[in-house]
Amino acid sequence: MDIAKLYNVTSPAIGAAEINSPNFKANAEKSFGTFLDAAMNQINETNGYLVKQEEEEMKLSLGLTDNAHDLTIAQAKAQTALQYTVALRDRFLEAYKEIIQIQI
Repeated sequence: MDIAKLYNVTSPAIGAAEINSPNFKANAEKSFGTFLDAAMNQINETNGYLVKQEEEEMKLSLGLTDNAHDLTIAQAKAQTALQYTVALRDRFLEAYKEIIQIQI
């Protein structure tokens, strides 16, 4: 029987057994790995938007395109992605500082 499938149980013994189970530890490692992968994907996506913005700026400045709307859209996407990434970084640092301050 998998203890993790029990819900609304208030027994400390069952809660401790769940935390000490190998499935719980494996899921905890997966969740951190998943979080880290998502963060790295967000950074890569933001970098892609910034590169696209620079490409559109170069195209417009060299006269390779007549459509300024592409540049405006690329700038808006890059700015929004960068703001989101910075907000995630700030939240991560806040959480890290709180974890560091926990007294053991």
